[in-house]
Amino acid sequence: MITVNPDGKIMVRRCLVTLRPFRLFVLGIGFFSLCFLMTSLGGQFSARRPGDSPFTIRTEVLGGPESRGVLRKMSDLLELMVKRMDTLARLENSSELHRAAGNGHFAVDRFAPGAGLMERIQAIAQNVSDIAVKVDQILRHSLLLHSKVSEGRRDQCEAPSDPKFPDCSGKVEAVFRSNLSHLLELMGSGKESLIFMKKRTKRLTAQWALAAQRLARKLGSAWRDQKQILVHIGFLTEESGDVFSPRVLKGGPLGEMVQWADILATLYVLGHGLRITVSLKELQSNLGVPPGRGNCPLTMPLPFDLIYTDYHGLQQMKQHMGLSFKKYRCRIRVIDTFGTEPAYNHEEYATLHGYRTNWGYWNLNPKQFMTMFPHTPDNSFMGFVSEELNETEKQLIRGGKASNMAVVYGKEASIWKGKEKFLGILNKYMEIHGTVYYESQRPPEVPAFVKNHGLLPQPEFQQLLRKAKLFIGFGFPYEGPAPLEAIANGCVFLQSRFSPPHSSLNHEFFRGKPTSREVFSQHPYAENFIGKPHVWTVDYNNSEEFEAAIKAIMRTQVDPYLPYEYTCEGMLERIHAYIQHQDFCAAPGPAPGGARAPQSPFVLAPNATHLEWAQNASVAPGAWPPAHSLRAWLATAGRACTDACLDHGLICEPSFFPFLNSQDAFQKLRVPCDSTESEMNHLYPAFAQPGRECFLQKEPLLFSCAGSSTKYHRLCPCRDFRKGQVALCQDCL
Repeated sequence: MITVNPDGKIMVRRCLVTLRPFRLFVLGIGFFSLCFLMTSLGGQFSARRPGDSPFTIRTEVLGGPESRGVLRKMSDLLELMVKRMDTLARLENSSELHRAAGNGHFAVDRFAPGAGLMERIQAIAQNVSDIAVKVDQILRHSLLLHSKVSEGRRDQCEAPSDPKFPDCSGKVEAVFRSNLSHLLELMGSGKESLIFMKKRTKRLTAQWALAAQRLARKLGSAWRDQKQILVHIGFLTEESGDVFSPRVLKGGPLGEMVQWADILATLYVLGHGLRITVSLKELQSNLGVPPGRGNCPLTMPLPFDLIYTDYHGLQQMKQHMGLSFKKYRCRIRVIDTFGTEPAYNHEEYATLHGYRTNWGYWNLNPKQFMTMFPHTPDNSFMGFVSEELNETEKQLIRGGKASNMAVVYGKEASIWKGKEKFLGILNKYMEIHGTVYYESQRPPEVPAFVKNHGLLPQPEFQQLLRKAKLFIGFGFPYEGPAPLEAIANGCVFLQSRFSPPHSSLNHEFFRGKPTSREVFSQHPYAENFIGKPHVWTVDYNNSEEFEAAIKAIMRTQVDPYLPYEYTCEGMLERIHAYIQHQDFCAAPGPAPGGARAPQSPFVLAPNATHLEWAQNASVAPGAWPPAHSLRAWLATAGRACTDACLDHGLICEPSFFPFLNSQDAFQKLRVPCDSTESEMNHLYPAFAQPGRECFLQKEPLLFSCAGSSTKYHRLCPCRDFRKGQVALCQDCL
């Protein structure tokens, strides 16, 4: 056929050219991509009503999660295919080159179209990838817009659609949830850290359900808006290194994962719409970030009312949200274990005055940072939960305690290094147990007289604490959840007093952290908010004091104790109040004052020591906490407002600073101001004794409870607080 018919020969040759492996592969790519795209939208096409077009896409977006999974796989496969095509193209060009050389000439004109074909194929692949990303974003946006409908099928009714009330669907009341099975699905799997978090959530399900019932009764008929919330755990992403997951099974720190597990449970139980991401691709898709990495704004309005993340996630969002980050940053809440003080948060001020660190300078409202313990009132206290015992369990613990059994706080062998002296004294009175991780050989840092159980699962660790009399810390780790768990299980917690206190000025661990806080013990919350008989803080460098404390503890009887704010109900109550009342996107409240500012709504207290909100003064609209809970004191020189308020049994409340930022406040306190100036300084408003100068705050972001100077008497806003819940004032619910 080839020899008889030249046209046929040409035709066959074209067929041979067309059917070469590379071109077959390219043809397959196009067909394969189309099939994948159709499959990813299969849920839409299969959900047709009678009379619908075959390509009608319904608004319910059925099969959405499956579609996103397929699209993510498709995008990954496309990247791999482009690499394979490039390799095959080079191989085919090489074979063509050898054949042409054997024929005595080079078909140069044949290679240029091949190169152009390769570029076109790559462009098509990129376009398909971009389409996949776009479709995924549309699916997610549609899912979020209609999530209330799908959730209504489970635990609430659908909001009616009425053109007279266009905002009705966006004002749906949150309903408490007690079944956490869907949350466990949302959390995903594949990482040891996620497995740990899911086990914790599942173990506490009954306690969350009971706490939700209690809080529902307490709140009564109070309205609760349902929010759409994105939770991005940045430190678990591969881009941030995910240093925690590999250490979960090796005794590494679990405090962050404990807190994140409880945050997820809290938000879900409170009835809010939840999305969880632990990868950069998932974050980009949920935010609607355009492909690539640049300064382009989001392609559609942000579909989330709130975003909870950490410093790693904050950095990732800034890099990928482009110009939209500044617009939406008021919706972000940053989980920040040790806190961020205003002086470190304000970029210009931090740079000029030596407060700039690797973690600060975000120019957020300081209340957007959320801490593990309530040590920084400039920030919001997020917290976590410890397991709460019922009366039967408490009775069993009282009858099963060993009077001479101690458990050491420290799962890593390095914590035990250099502690032989303390352990030797303790060994004279108690049987010592440890839970130090090891693979094959006993860690040499752990003395032979210590019974080391190795790393224990949480339920077994709890049982060990229920038998022990003493839980002893060696100074590290700082402010973890374990001491609260020990106290909740009837142990006495013994810890060391730091002299001088640890801070960023003298201790490597705190260096670079955006805080000047001084830590006077391993666990300041346990020392200051719980104290004796449950918590003993002594000087470990004084052997006599250390030994005397052990003897006294052996004679002391304590019951299991857990502060309300670390129960499931306490955390639900606190986060509910934040979500319903904290709004950092609203217009600012009272403007910073000045020498001619209107008179403040305060009166001097009858004992002439402080200012109180006048009974006949109008309530400040929108103020939260309610302004009538404010008490204003002039601190002694060198005293921070945090400490000045605690001296009077109160809590410093930075949101009240604008009410005090006026010359009138100083006058009512009978402070003799010969001059009044307004400047940027995190210690203002304040009074300087030499020169009798009064200073007002010029920058609202610098209002700070933290910070002190012997030069200044700071004007401090304080408030009351609910018993067992320092984050909330008496009327904050």
